[in-house]
Amino acid sequence: MISIGDDGVLNKEVSQSLSDVWIDRDLSWLDFNDRVLAEAIDERTPLLERAKFLAIYTANLDEFFMKRVAVLRKGYTPERTRLIATLREKLLSSLERQADCFKNKLLPGLAAHGIHLRRWDDLTHAQQEEARAYFDSEISPALTPLVFDPAHPFPFLSNLSTSLAFLLRDEDKEAVTYARVKVPSGLKQWVALQAGVPHGQRVFAPLHEVIRGNVQKLYGGMTLTGPTLFRVTRDAEFEIEEDGEAGLREVVQEQVRKRRYEPVVRLEFTPGADPTIREMLRERFDLSPADIYDLPGELDYTSLFQISSLPLPSLKDTQWTPLTPAAIESTHDIFAAIRSGDILVHHPYESFEDSVEHFIATASKDPHTVAVKMTAYRIGDDTPFVKSLVKAAESGKQVACVIEIKARFDEERNLHWAEELERVGAHVTFGVQGLKTHAKLALVVRQEPSGLRSYVHIGTGNYHVRTARLYVDFGLFTCDPKLTRDVVNLFHYLTGRSHAPNCSELLVAPSTMRRRFLELVGREIQNRRNNLPARIVAKMNQLEDPELIQALCDAAQAGVPVDLIVRGLCCLRPGVPQRTENLRVRSIIGRFLEHSRVFHFAAGQEDPINGEFYIGSADWMYRNLSKRVEVVTPVFAREGKEKLWGVLDIFLRDRRQAWLLNENGTYSQLHPNEGVSGVEATGTHAALMEQALRRAQ
Repeated sequence: MISIGDDGVLNKEVSQSLSDVWIDRDLSWLDFNDRVLAEAIDERTPLLERAKFLAIYTANLDEFFMKRVAVLRKGYTPERTRLIATLREKLLSSLERQADCFKNKLLPGLAAHGIHLRRWDDLTHAQQEEARAYFDSEISPALTPLVFDPAHPFPFLSNLSTSLAFLLRDEDKEAVTYARVKVPSGLKQWVALQAGVPHGQRVFAPLHEVIRGNVQKLYGGMTLTGPTLFRVTRDAEFEIEEDGEAGLREVVQEQVRKRRYEPVVRLEFTPGADPTIREMLRERFDLSPADIYDLPGELDYTSLFQISSLPLPSLKDTQWTPLTPAAIESTHDIFAAIRSGDILVHHPYESFEDSVEHFIATASKDPHTVAVKMTAYRIGDDTPFVKSLVKAAESGKQVACVIEIKARFDEERNLHWAEELERVGAHVTFGVQGLKTHAKLALVVRQEPSGLRSYVHIGTGNYHVRTARLYVDFGLFTCDPKLTRDVVNLFHYLTGRSHAPNCSELLVAPSTMRRRFLELVGREIQNRRNNLPARIVAKMNQLEDPELIQALCDAAQAGVPVDLIVRGLCCLRPGVPQRTENLRVRSIIGRFLEHSRVFHFAAGQEDPINGEFYIGSADWMYRNLSKRVEVVTPVFAREGKEKLWGVLDIFLRDRRQAWLLNENGTYSQLHPNEGVSGVEATGTHAALMEQALRRAQ
């Protein structure tokens, strides 16, 4: 097996064999985030959606520093040092574009629609007075003014916290020290003001600016100079060691507690930062100059999520309400609908609430249901699934939930839901030691006149009601014994202790999935050599696994047409002579986040519908195929195949939301040809919404 390090860096042997087609994963990820930023810059994007994309760009970048840059900083080598320098150079250019978009595009655009974002010094006298009163009643009680000097310890700075720092002088003592006020993240980051604001207009001031304008109230009699707004980012990448002695629950709780105190990996400053404060903080956190980012504009654009949520429909994407899947809407009995034939649902075009939520909620109340089992990776805060599982357990049904408590940033939330389920007698397990359970599975077992019958849902996305409205995912409902038998055995493996089951139909990582995908690619190569129809179309979030990349190169060299639809990072360079000339890579970015994983192989068939289709939870990443429990299922029903091929065809024809990866490793945004209509002009998401409406009618 071709291997890859835990840091995502290829070993030297593999690096040499793939060097001509390999793109560094971190540079490719920055390209992905640049495509997100392009949505904010693109004037075709509605104004408040542009604000949202500026916020998403920063949120993505924060996670990148917490996870990836933190890993690269551990154990410096000359190669890593050069990579970090390249990443920084690329990033600085993007940050300039983000700041320019905010200052020269978004602010004037918002002002033209009566939304004014103003700094303290730009407020009228009346607005400043209003802000002072608001500070006294709604902000000051939440603040903790601090100083740090020989008599006061250096304050703890939490991850992603924003702070105001000053040089503080006590004229009586002729002493200079440092002062710091944390900007509370729990308060609204934009303060709405009304004094002198005409009807239909809105004025907002940043919270940190209101604090700065009133900070003298916190340090009475002191002289404050050198106001410096800064933000810290800490390492959030840690491996949980399952030593088998301490309980996993306790280990995770301890690691989450320790994460608060992980090393700082980035310091950000706004223009005008005091050099004394800047250098003091750099030395305090033992950072190199390369870890310091003097931003050209705002410090934290995630505050724009508040602005983007303003109730102004004319400045947003047209509201979309997911539709009830026709196969489910036609009957009040979801189990009867599934018995009539497999049902493939496509979110958010089709309702997650009326299909997946309905499936589990119905089972929890159904007197014929004897068991309900689910996996849970990210399920959110106010999840209806836990409520349904609790109801099922309280009514005497057997309930089992495999909760992944090592899901990064969701550990505490998942531990909470585990305790809630255990409290009512549900069986809660944390999966297989050493592996994360990322599979999306739900199993309902019913007592029917013919005996026990199993119904399953196999998905590409999380059982998370909020993200289901924004993320594009597929889910398959089936009671086909070929598939349900595999799911039953897989749950036995996840809740008990045994070797991974030999599933007859499902592709399961880390036991069989990689081998089966390699076999499927290999079969396309052999079909091409035998002059049979051959083609590969694969859609995923990220592509990085070296062994599958090598197989795709072999397929392209053999003349197999390969189309890859990869939203995020892609380590495979297309169009390289005699290597990947028959391979194309595109990325779809837009109002919804493309999250589904779909795989099509021609399998010697001229009609693509007669080929083979698979959906599931796994990207072609080394971690997914080797270090996680993942499930990919074949789709057998012709109706489901037609639906999948129709969606893939739309992806491949899109010239509105699509970006093409070039031979030189850069991406180019496609543009509709003049006079065209349909998906080429409107893009994937608009086309699929229109298609869903037509089906409903």
